[in-house]
Amino acid sequence: MTATAVLTARALLLDMDGTLVNSDASVERVWRRWADHHGLDGDEVMKVVHGRQGYASMALLLPGRPMAQNHADNARMLAEETADTDGVVEIPGARAFLASLAGLPHALVTSADVALSTARMAAAGLDLPEVRITAESVGASKPDPEGFLKGAAELGVAPEDCVVFEDSGAGIAAGRAAGMKVVGIGPRAAVHAPDVVVRDLTRVRVEAADDGTIRLSVTEGEDPDAQRR
Repeated sequence: MTATAVLTARALLLDMDGTLVNSDASVERVWRRWADHHGLDGDEVMKVVHGRQGYASMALLLPGRPMAQNHADNARMLAEETADTDGVVEIPGARAFLASLAGLPHALVTSADVALSTARMAAAGLDLPEVRITAESVGASKPDPEGFLKGAAELGVAPEDCVVFEDSGAGIAAGRAAGMKVVGIGPRAAVHAPDVVVRDLTRVRVEAADDGTIRLSVTEGEDPDAQRR
């Protein structure tokens, strides 16, 4: 069964990892090495790290550890992830989705830093949005709403007029805390009850309305053509 939801916005705020870019293989490699080094269960670690900046994940996984150590580890791991783009590809539909946003207000809001976001978008063959909120732009990691609120401010749009695209629990919580509607991308998003959830970006259509708003047609559910194949 499928159903199409229609959302309107004046700006779109886009997460990167898991939303535009599938970087799971690289994230798994780096974080499982870190988990092994600290004697932690890799599966449990992977439940925490998506969507957050590394230092924030470490603070949850190793409570009481000096934050300076977390920041130092985070810097090293960002460099490792930037160098490791093997298997980094676009989320299906991402290239066409970004092309459909040409001339419309939108921004990238990612927990990655400039170097990592540049490397991953390039590896996936995707153009970076002109407006970008990265790790260097904020003082607090998702699920804090700071990044999304800064993205809205950069675009000159009220938070309640923005729609967020996210895959992770931390990111969805950040979008909600910012007072924005959230489109969830992929199976990770589904368990965190965003406003709507889709398998990938092939299920999203963008149309510029005459009143300056953006009309999103979001098709939820299974693709009946895929079921017949």
